[in-house]
Amino acid sequence: MRKFAVLLYPDFSLQEITCLTSALTVWFGEKIDYIASENKEYLSEDGLRIIPTKTTAEADIADYDCVILPGTINPLPALFDDRLIDFLKGGNNSDIVFAAISSAPILLSKAGILKGKKFTSGFFMQMADSFDFVEKDNFTHKAVVEDGNVITGIGMFFREFAEVVLKRFEYDIGNSFMRDKPEDFTEEELTFYWSEEDYKEFRRELKAYTD
Repeated sequence: MRKFAVLLYPDFSLQEITCLTSALTVWFGEKIDYIASENKEYLSEDGLRIIPTKTTAEADIADYDCVILPGTINPLPALFDDRLIDFLKGGNNSDIVFAAISSAPILLSKAGILKGKKFTSGFFMQMADSFDFVEKDNFTHKAVVEDGNVITGIGMFFREFAEVVLKRFEYDIGNSFMRDKPEDFTEEELTFYWSEEDYKEFRRELKAYTD
């Protein structure tokens, strides 16, 4: 199995990565490590409380096939978190796939991972003007950009971003990833049944609550 990690930092956006993380875990049975610079509670931009499974000190970036960076409405705490940036720097000149969406590509820029690579981002251009490590000439005004081992995307295109990452790892996601239309389904197709084996498992689990 492949190894995936999601980086956590203040005000990170779950919404921008959950198409990707839910497909990885629920559809394909992958395990994801949630890594932050400190072992403490982090609040998502919508107020959900998340505890990392590992810290940057405990994790080795070389162990991962893919590191996912969600966007954040407040990128400065992560941008000036030396432990987080140093963790990313450990993946320079490697085959690790970095998947960063919305404002997160600026973290890759600071870590040197975007050096010489085309990228896109949802950060405000004045932010790019504020830091000389951002290679603005390589900024590409597209929804999702793939260049070598780096995949970047704009936050509103979270489905397309997830699709590109999943295809990079050759997962079978069909031709209409998370774009099915309700009116295209019959009543029969919208009526769900467990397999006999799964139903027996449910009955066994239910006994623990009813006996």
